[in-house]
Amino acid sequence: MSEEAQEFIPFANHLRGFCPVVIDVETGGFNSETDALLEIAAVLISMNQDGDLYRKETISTHVKPFEGSNLEQASLEINGIDPFHPLRIALDEKQALPEIFKPVRKHVKDNKCTRAILVGHNAFFDLGFLNAAAARNNIKNSPFHPFSCLDTVTLGALAYGQTVLSRIAEAAEIEWDNNNAHSAIYDAEKTADVFCKVMNLWKARKVSE
Repeated sequence: MSEEAQEFIPFANHLRGFCPVVIDVETGGFNSETDALLEIAAVLISMNQDGDLYRKETISTHVKPFEGSNLEQASLEINGIDPFHPLRIALDEKQALPEIFKPVRKHVKDNKCTRAILVGHNAFFDLGFLNAAAARNNIKNSPFHPFSCLDTVTLGALAYGQTVLSRIAEAAEIEWDNNNAHSAIYDAEKTADVFCKVMNLWKARKVSE
């Protein structure tokens, strides 16, 4: 069923009033306090009239390395980002975070939820970089729960016996292209597809019991 044909149903009382939003970040290293945040992608998740989750909308932005930030060459080789490429359209962290937070906050309100809960693959990593960037820029109104998150590593292990995103996708019969991996948009959308599929499978199983 296409997104256009699906009736919008607010999350409301599902997930204790939390609204799941998938986040993927690309960075210049593994330390959220010292290493640069370079890309953010957010995928908004919606629910149809049957209670199934689906990927609704993707929001993304490139981010300029904050002043004095560290850039590990090994990380840049993996994600293929040139932070200082002249054609790279990037925002300072103080501008980039509201570009993500504003539509997320609206999505939370539209779904009659209390706040967003971050869904990610190794979600603590993405949440850590978001929290660190918000703290650096004195942004106090993040729509995300500050420490609770949902992780597709755990869901993939439960549903398919796999913990690597590409292998979970393969087991779930979700198309995967290694050439597009390690970009924030691609990884966030594939993480969203995995999240929706596992949650929908669990719902179907509960209904059939």
